[in-house]
Amino acid sequence: MFLIDDDPLTLVDAGPNAGTSLDELERGIASLGHTLEDIELVILTHQHIDHLGLVSLVASRSRAEVAAIDVAVPYVENFALEAQADDDFAGELMLRHGIPEDVAAALKSVSSVFRAWGGPVKVTRPLRDGEALALRDRTLHIHHRPGHSPTDTVFHDRERRLLIAADHLLSHVSSNPLISRPRDGSDERPQALVHYLDSLAATRRMDVDLVLPGHGDPITEHRELIDRRFELHRRRADKIQRLLEERSRSAYEIAQALWGNVAVTQAYLTLSEVLGHLDLLTNAGRARERRQDGRSLFEARPAHPF
Repeated sequence: MFLIDDDPLTLVDAGPNAGTSLDELERGIASLGHTLEDIELVILTHQHIDHLGLVSLVASRSRAEVAAIDVAVPYVENFALEAQADDDFAGELMLRHGIPEDVAAALKSVSSVFRAWGGPVKVTRPLRDGEALALRDRTLHIHHRPGHSPTDTVFHDRERRLLIAADHLLSHVSSNPLISRPRDGSDERPQALVHYLDSLAATRRMDVDLVLPGHGDPITEHRELIDRRFELHRRRADKIQRLLEERSRSAYEIAQALWGNVAVTQAYLTLSEVLGHLDLLTNAGRARERRQDGRSLFEARPAHPF
């Protein structure tokens, strides 16, 4: 969470809906000479519960406006229904790609419990990609950066050469390109990693000196970090192709080969990661998907460069 001491007094994200998070938020604001009730604007960076959970409480206590990019508004305002629809989509996706029914059912149960950390809130200031949000002493330029989630948004203070990036770019780990259900009514699974790499390329072109992430330390060399992320994903795609050259595999089997038991305990995270790289390989003509008894299997094609 970040507090922008400006007019209006602005909070960026609000943490999960938990007592310890609220205590930490109030202590942090108090250390800067303010109270929760002083907040006048809350900006949401994306739809995940660890960023939006306390927004409703903050808005109700402070009467703050709530700003989020327009594509996030349906999710934020209809949190429970949207989260349930996402869980249903994830359950079907897990079964299609080889995750056992008991594992998929257990993960859906865990997700329903985690849902208590989120909650709906009315967005009073919808934002749009390419627009600017003017405060008294700064202007934040709004950029939609889908990939980690469909609604990831970064805010660029050009004058200070500063980027509030949330989970779009993290210093200590590559942001997981979580697969979410299609928002256009189609049956096509969104290619989350493909979108994420495009978003990273756009951020790489930005002139910034400091990136403020949603987790971990600030980033001072964003281009070098993004280049390392590109290389990581190239290596992982190559490794997955080598696995496919041995034999056809489901995405879950690939995840187990890469991460062992983590592919069980973090099945949807690792499935999203594998499917993202299979998208890269398939788009480059290096792999293909085929259906067998209602399940998807992937097999290698002759190698070609990306």
